[in-house]
Amino acid sequence: MCAAARTPDHLHDDDHPYDQLPGPLHDPLHDRLHDEEPAIDTGLVRRLIAAQFPQWKGLPLTPVGFATTDNAMFRLGPELAVRLPRAAWAAGNLGREQYWLPRLARQLPVPVPTPVGQGRPTVGYPWSWSVLRWLDGANPVPGSIPNPVQLAHDLAGFLTALRSADVGPRAPAALRSGPLAGRDAATRAAIGRLRGVIDTETTTALWDKALRLPEPTGPAVWVHGDLSPGNLLVTGQRLSAVLDFGLLGTGDPTVDLLPAWSLLPPSARQAFRSALAVDDATWERGRAWALSLALVQLPYYRTTNPPLAANARHIVREVLADRSV
Repeated sequence: MCAAARTPDHLHDDDHPYDQLPGPLHDPLHDRLHDEEPAIDTGLVRRLIAAQFPQWKGLPLTPVGFATTDNAMFRLGPELAVRLPRAAWAAGNLGREQYWLPRLARQLPVPVPTPVGQGRPTVGYPWSWSVLRWLDGANPVPGSIPNPVQLAHDLAGFLTALRSADVGPRAPAALRSGPLAGRDAATRAAIGRLRGVIDTETTTALWDKALRLPEPTGPAVWVHGDLSPGNLLVTGQRLSAVLDFGLLGTGDPTVDLLPAWSLLPPSARQAFRSALAVDDATWERGRAWALSLALVQLPYYRTTNPPLAANARHIVREVLADRSV
């Protein structure tokens, strides 16, 4: 179980990039990636648990073996996980999971994190934090998926169920949704910072074309917003869980096409598209979303988080090579 990796809001509106693929994790848990990031280690987490959830204070506590940039993750005993936001924007999204996941879980075909406790801010840690049920599985790795077509169908089944879930009057707006034009400034700035790293001319042309696409017209539905490899778990050859719903909300679901380029090979990409019945304009918008997210992520994590940056490079390569419409 791991947590989403995102980029601070002050860099580019509401842009929050992808998760990290598996990598080393140290204790103390972090090399600071964000200016406001507090020190988080097992000592702090033990003190928080002892003070606020004493029924669990005797359980073993170990850092999760993923280098995350949004939340610090610990396994607490065999059945629980502790997640502490590493930055203010992540802390601000915690309430979405706490309130909405129990209400959505029974409508979804695979397990999602189940909150069992919400910790309070205290001296030494400034934000609310979560205790969740542990979910077993491994993150899928692009290029190493035994049956990518099966995974494509599993992902499409999850999205179909999520989009069909009841949208009540209290549902919040998705944090990743809306017109591509709202991402234009951030995307162009990122392209400028990547000269000599990527093919900026072709990338700019593809982005310019995407901005001329028609806007989505469908009804607002539930949107996950961050279906990166690090937020997916597989067991065997099947999707076994979906993680990190911090960006959850209702709106245009185009951003949830992200796995087509962040994870699936071309041989499975079409199966994913067909299972969701995606039209040409929506497919091109989804490809542009994936490109924009990766472009903004890459310069921010290029030196501080090489595996995460490598996933962004993978997305850029896949998008530029994909000419399907």
